[in-house]
Amino acid sequence: MGFFKFFSKEKKETLDKGLEKTKEGIFKKISRAIIGKKEIDDDFLDELEEIFITSDVGVETTLKIIDRIKARAARDKYVSTSELNNLLRDEIIGLLAENNIAEMEDFAVPTEKRPYVIMVVGVNGVGKTTTIGKLAYQYKKAGHKVVLGAADTFRAAAIEQLMIWGDRVGVPVVKQKMGSDPASVAYDTVSSAKANGADVVIIDTAGRLHNKVGLMKELSKIKSVMQKVVPDAPNEILLVLDGSTGQNAFEQAKQFVAATEVNELAITKLDGTAKGGVVIGISDQFKIPVKYIGLGEGIEDLQIFRKDEFVKSLFEDKLS
Repeated sequence: MGFFKFFSKEKKETLDKGLEKTKEGIFKKISRAIIGKKEIDDDFLDELEEIFITSDVGVETTLKIIDRIKARAARDKYVSTSELNNLLRDEIIGLLAENNIAEMEDFAVPTEKRPYVIMVVGVNGVGKTTTIGKLAYQYKKAGHKVVLGAADTFRAAAIEQLMIWGDRVGVPVVKQKMGSDPASVAYDTVSSAKANGADVVIIDTAGRLHNKVGLMKELSKIKSVMQKVVPDAPNEILLVLDGSTGQNAFEQAKQFVAATEVNELAITKLDGTAKGGVVIGISDQFKIPVKYIGLGEGIEDLQIFRKDEFVKSLFEDKLS
């Protein structure tokens, strides 16, 4: 199925609405910066650099974008705001495309990997358990049989929250009492999923402080215990980051990537912040797929990240 066939009008509207604050911040600042400009000069490039850095795109990625704009400006001239927006859009899409990371189709599960095991990590407060609930909803909606594992056993509230999501979505949750061994919960979850022919397993883990090395080691224990049942588990180690924290999300990503084998990212709470540029920087810097983005509180407001549509939304020459 081609990309443009499954990015629906409804998804685009959700994306545009969710990025409204970021879009207004970036777009309006760029529009003000080019008033009266006849060419892309050093003053404009300096101002553009500041706009991207203050939008939490990150210094390294911003400098890459500026270099691409300089190279493009040496070849072409722009006449209008619209043309500059198109130039920026095309160069950022081109930069992200260099990562050569394939984008998944809507909540598909490889047929040869059943159950498909997702272990979710991240610090408290980033929207981790909510993301799990929304993932469960989307995978079930796609026709998959889903099981959740409440391996965040350090907080009773975490278990309760996951149970609420399980009830809401209509998927089973494997749990033990508070204080139980998280690895034991993970083992029970994948064992139950395998015995009952589940397609997808999503394991919640404790909200680890990213600078606590000892707690990170426990994630390795959870992984090794699951592999006794499903040898290649987990298929995804999904790190959830709060987009509204800007540069702190970068730091958390650095620490988690260094401590465990993160291979997917979810960036949440983009609807409540003007710092959505962090998605561009994280996509570029870590060479790990941003797989999901959270664009609101609704159960449908978790989307698979499509870099082309994300960047196009930011640089559309209109504001709703």
